[in-house]
Amino acid sequence: MVVAGDFKNGLTFDMDGVVYQVIEFQHVKPGKGAAFVRAKIKNCISGGVTERTFNPTDKFENAYIERKDMQYSYDDGDLYHFMDTETWEETLIGHDQVGENFQFVKEEMMCKIISYKGTILGVEPPTFVELAVTATEPGFAGNTATNTLKPATLETGAVVKVPLFINEGEVLKIDTRTGEYLSRA
Repeated sequence: MVVAGDFKNGLTFDMDGVVYQVIEFQHVKPGKGAAFVRAKIKNCISGGVTERTFNPTDKFENAYIERKDMQYSYDDGDLYHFMDTETWEETLIGHDQVGENFQFVKEEMMCKIISYKGTILGVEPPTFVELAVTATEPGFAGNTATNTLKPATLETGAVVKVPLFINEGEVLKIDTRTGEYLSRA
């Protein structure tokens, strides 16, 4: 059991059958009246964020979110196929359960499958990936006075903004959380 007075950032709990994660919290002790906890909580299933106040003595069940490493195998058009490298079991995940940052994942990459009581909540790709550039405009000499960026298509089909000196065939390091170019690999 977790008490609202003991909230911490990142804590997950079960409230009314729904899993929430504490994003931000604040203990408020007004000059008049009882103390309370104001918290910004995220619904782990829908991704919605709400702000709510709790009595410091409110009790909730702990929600243990499981994160398991699995290898992305392939996309059959309807479902993504992931394989557990320890048991060789295959897990099927729908397109609606992966985030926008999944566009940087290619076959054979290891991802974290996030689940709660056997229900898959989402897929967490690696934080940094190295991908080859398949298409980009050539850079022009002398066009370096400012930090000018151009679009580049990566081998997964994702498009990122890169500096003018990047050419086709180069391998880039990408941050999947922000979708930004970091450096050449």
